[in-house]
Amino acid sequence: MSVAKFPVVAGDDGLAKYLRDIKEFPVLAPEEEFMLAKRLADYGDTDAAHRLVTSHLRLVAKIALGYRHYGLPVADLISEGNIGLMRAVKKFEPDRGFRLATYAMWWIKASLNEFVLNSWSMVKIGTLAAQKKLFFNLRRIKSRLRLLEAGDLPPEHVAGIARELDVDERDVIAMNRRMAGRDSSLNTPVGEGGTEIQDLMADEADNQETALAKHEELSKGRVLIARALDTLTEREREVFIERRLRDEPLTLEELGGRYGVSRERIRQIEVKAFEKVRDLVQAGFLPAPMAAVRA
Repeated sequence: MSVAKFPVVAGDDGLAKYLRDIKEFPVLAPEEEFMLAKRLADYGDTDAAHRLVTSHLRLVAKIALGYRHYGLPVADLISEGNIGLMRAVKKFEPDRGFRLATYAMWWIKASLNEFVLNSWSMVKIGTLAAQKKLFFNLRRIKSRLRLLEAGDLPPEHVAGIARELDVDERDVIAMNRRMAGRDSSLNTPVGEGGTEIQDLMADEADNQETALAKHEELSKGRVLIARALDTLTEREREVFIERRLRDEPLTLEELGGRYGVSRERIRQIEVKAFEKVRDLVQAGFLPAPMAAVRA
């Protein structure tokens, strides 16, 4: 369903205008709503879909404004709520006998909940049902207990919240601290002179000398392995490669079938080949390339 014809919130500065604009769309009477929903369900009428969506934009705005305390832009909240509304309109079945608003409310809240969870932190809070329940109810309960600015919760309140939400007390403490410490941007100014947080962070990347040494070590290791493989028989080399160097190694049964031997025999060849390669690589021995001997 295209959103091109719908009003768009142009940032939080344009919120007042958006709220005025959506009031221009009429609220549908039950009979009209049913007729439009049937036209959409039976014939895919996009005009009917447009009228169903626009008549419920005020519902989305009302629900989205209830999520402001999570510190996310209201414009983004409304946009995500509108996505949930459009999904609801698409899936709505008017013959079931209830109003679109009742059905759409669930989809709008589900879309907003998912958006808040994904946007709250770069490190996700959690996706388990109990964690979501705790995340979306902790602030409400703290507000009721007048503890919104309390920092760490007193033990008696932790226990009470844990019982009320049927979660572990440790989860209550962890979530409360997590919600109290939002992520900070690395571009946040520190002091004067244009210094940002990222400018004060230690660079843990390897310096040029260390990176070069690692590259040379890796190259030497590859040469050692290649030379060690040259010392194996043809069968040993093939078994070693297929079992040790492939992203998706062949099974012992598959290789046994290829050579007409038992899986145990293949295992013995693999072990022997591995020990040869390991010993030569560890010794740093670089024998001259030699023709492989057929097993």
